[in-house]
Amino acid sequence: MTGSTVTHPDWAIRGAICLIATEADPEKLVRVATSIAVKDGKISAIGAQAHEKAAQVIDGNGLHVLPGVIDSQVHFREPGLMHKEDLETGTRGAALGGVTTVFEMPNTKPSTTTREQFEAKIQASKNRVWTDISFFIGAAPENIEQLAELEKLPGCCAVKVFMGSSTGSLLIEEDENVRRILKNIQRRSAYHCEDEARLRERKSIVTSSPGDVRLHPVWRDEESALRATRRLIRIAEETRKPVHVLHVTTAEEMAFLRDKKQFATVETTPQHLTLVAPECYERLGTLAQMNPPIREARHREALWKAVNDGTVTVLGSDHAPHTLEEKKLPYPDSPSGMTGVQTILPIMLNHVHEGRLSLERLVELLCRNPARLYKAIGKGEIREGFDADFTIVDLKKKKTISNSWIASRSGWTPFDGLEVTGWPTMTVVRGQFVMREDQLPGTPIGRPIRFQI
Repeated sequence: MTGSTVTHPDWAIRGAICLIATEADPEKLVRVATSIAVKDGKISAIGAQAHEKAAQVIDGNGLHVLPGVIDSQVHFREPGLMHKEDLETGTRGAALGGVTTVFEMPNTKPSTTTREQFEAKIQASKNRVWTDISFFIGAAPENIEQLAELEKLPGCCAVKVFMGSSTGSLLIEEDENVRRILKNIQRRSAYHCEDEARLRERKSIVTSSPGDVRLHPVWRDEESALRATRRLIRIAEETRKPVHVLHVTTAEEMAFLRDKKQFATVETTPQHLTLVAPECYERLGTLAQMNPPIREARHREALWKAVNDGTVTVLGSDHAPHTLEEKKLPYPDSPSGMTGVQTILPIMLNHVHEGRLSLERLVELLCRNPARLYKAIGKGEIREGFDADFTIVDLKKKKTISNSWIASRSGWTPFDGLEVTGWPTMTVVRGQFVMREDQLPGTPIGRPIRFQI
């Protein structure tokens, strides 16, 4: 942090509490009342006088400036499933919820497994996305030998591997194929860990009692998740390649992963930290259905322990919308997934308000760590020379989350009616205000982000 000034910044924010690493200890985040100046989309100065000579100065009194929030797991359904969501509506919701960057998943129709399909997504995002964006390339049995090149495509954040519960050809069930993937690639890859063989064996649990969504976590039990996670980590240690375990939901997995940080990073979701079975299924029905499932209280308690002891590396929303008509199908014909990109920050700010984690820890989980984990350039921190991505929040603001606020084409959230304390008031992407006071005043300005490869 410096007190230097830059001649005529484009704009600055003055007097807000900013979450910044200190020069003395770059790993430690502190809250500092200061000014931040922006020039040409970058952070040009940080310090008490940084706002001087700025063309516009915003009064930040009473507000906190976070590094731009990154949601590193979203499913925006384009191409092929755009009646549920598309890149414009998905990133619109992200911006309204205070998110500045999203990482989008490959299980579309067709799946994103080739250079042509990936580049089509990049093209489709031009002039249509409100936030910055990157895309996963999907691993499939037929493209394993090409993944070393595909993971280097501009705008690609990582390879995504489904070890269970995927669509199309995006299922890597056999250990040997996981091993081949890890031997072929260099970057950290991301994994959905459920044991497909066990899921098949146990499917009769729900087909013999149709309509009872409370059986979802019974069918897709903790052992299904733990088996796949153990298999993955064994292969990661054997190949000495880094892996990222997505949406971890069980106490058993967290206990196992706690000592596996050399090769494994860990994600959990706000849904699994907030909702609990069986209450959520009794209240929400199939709207609470996702994979891996919302589980009982002992698992939720273990997830919170893992958040606060450092086992969890990042939070992701696993935003996976379906229409209400689809969700109202009788279980188990109802699809798994729910919206989340727009609510990830309000839900977690409310947890901060209620004392479950600190604001500093939240910034690590939603800003700094996602950028570091995937080696995103210029993202995740308030630092001179970095992109001027800010999520500006009012920690005291009370709002009620409602379906009417949700921008997703699906139009619903499992948190409809929930009052929260803590709300995003401005979303800034590379120095441009894409959201102010729940409104999107401009036009989509998002673009693909860059990575160190």
